[in-house]
Amino acid sequence: MMNLMFGLQAENAGMINLIFFLGIILVMYFFFMRPQIKKQREQDAFSKNLKKGDDVVTGSGIIGKINKIEPRSVTLQLDQKSFIKVLPSAISKEATESYFRKEETK
Repeated sequence: MMNLMFGLQAENAGMINLIFFLGIILVMYFFFMRPQIKKQREQDAFSKNLKKGDDVVTGSGIIGKINKIEPRSVTLQLDQKSFIKVLPSAISKEATESYFRKEETK
């Protein structure tokens, strides 16, 4: 009789541990992975919708206007005679929105 009770408790403990770990995985997904996936999708859409004449900010903080879009690079005009080439992925949606939001409130 005693052996049977301990056997049932061990089975229940294993199931409780399994449910606990699945719960931890779900919490990690919803609080960590899901927001990052959403942010990456927004960045990808932003990169695909870039067009000539847009004012943008790169991830490193360079501010410029898109002068030319090529398949693998974007040429930014920094001032009248200064141009640089950057990767499209270097242009940050978050930095661009933050910079121009602050500029509008001034």
